[in-house]
Amino acid sequence: MVDVWLPYGKSNLCVRIPARNLLGSVEPKEMEGVSDPLAEIRRALKEPFGSKLLNELAKKGQKVAIVVDDHTRDAPSELMILPVLEELNSVGITDNDITIIFGCGTHRAVKPEEEKNLLGEVGNRIKTVSHSCKAEDLVYVGKTKSHGTKVKVNRIFAEADLKILLGDVGFHYYAGYGGGRKSVMPAISCAETIQHNHAMLLNSKARTGILLGNPVHEDMTEGAKLAGVDFILNIVMNSKGEIVRAFAGDLEEAFNQAVKLVDDLYRIVLNRKADIVVVSAGGHPGDIDLYQAYKALDNALEAVKRNGVIILVAECPEGHGNQVFYEWMMHFGDLKKVEREVKQHFIMGGHKAYYLLKALKNHTIILVSSLPDYYASDVFKLKTSRAVNDAFKEALKISGSASKVWVMPHGNHTLPIINNQN
Repeated sequence: MVDVWLPYGKSNLCVRIPARNLLGSVEPKEMEGVSDPLAEIRRALKEPFGSKLLNELAKKGQKVAIVVDDHTRDAPSELMILPVLEELNSVGITDNDITIIFGCGTHRAVKPEEEKNLLGEVGNRIKTVSHSCKAEDLVYVGKTKSHGTKVKVNRIFAEADLKILLGDVGFHYYAGYGGGRKSVMPAISCAETIQHNHAMLLNSKARTGILLGNPVHEDMTEGAKLAGVDFILNIVMNSKGEIVRAFAGDLEEAFNQAVKLVDDLYRIVLNRKADIVVVSAGGHPGDIDLYQAYKALDNALEAVKRNGVIILVAECPEGHGNQVFYEWMMHFGDLKKVEREVKQHFIMGGHKAYYLLKALKNHTIILVSSLPDYYASDVFKLKTSRAVNDAFKEALKISGSASKVWVMPHGNHTLPIINNQN
């Protein structure tokens, strides 16, 4: 037997797999985190891509808006923002002239205890707000030429003199990659803007790891330009959550440099697909709810055969995570009906129902979580197990005792690519 440990919430679970079945563990390439994260971020700020230095863009008396990730992301916002504040303060911009906006998109507001975890003592220095996509005072900044999306964004951001985005770059299952322009659309956009953009996820190019020809990405980029982004700071982390490199500067150039490193670390070539894939959503916060954990499932689909079995290991302490996701699974529950609804009446959250039903069409999915069976089985149509090894035994019954198995401990970050030449 081979023991493989999988992140689960803030702990780990061990799955035991016979050596004869195990093809291996699909994991990101190892790259050590920098020894001094603050020094790495300061270096990036001094070596921006396609942009003046931040302290050259900043002027005393300016109002500054800084967008950071919300509680569903694991970007180390406190580490990232401290050097940014140093740069701003160095030219005479006071803390009172700065607002930090949590880019919540369609998610709920950040709770006080979550803010403390995200920003530490910075939250005591700087005014913070959680963006609401349904706020009444959002500002229209224009319509995208490529896809006709009417872009409305957070008023504080729209009216700021200097606009900065902070975040991390990793794979995203329809935007191609997270980071960069996503800190505007969807992070600080209105519900209608987000819905119009995300409805394009049905396009065949709207996939993990694809930017060229991806309409969701193209529209997001144009929307961020309309919003007037001045400077970004993005980081790439290893599977341990350590910063391996920071990228600063122009909205597109800095982001594209980060994308190259993500590909180097997390795009993993395999020689074959497996009958069974055991995948973890990477633990907290990647498995905070089923809505977030789906990202790992989506990546696992690349490594499993048609009609194969996926075991998704995700604690989901906050349940399903999205009311629309829940309602669409309850009311439609059929792939053709959901696809039609996405095309005609797209609502954020409904897209997860589309993706999940599409995955279930040709695969058996077993969920190991704390989600009540009523939700997991009756609503979301998943098989369930309270123990990962029980789930594995069930998978062998379904797929056969000789089944070959890939394990993905960090499925939310890892993109398997099958080498068709083998």
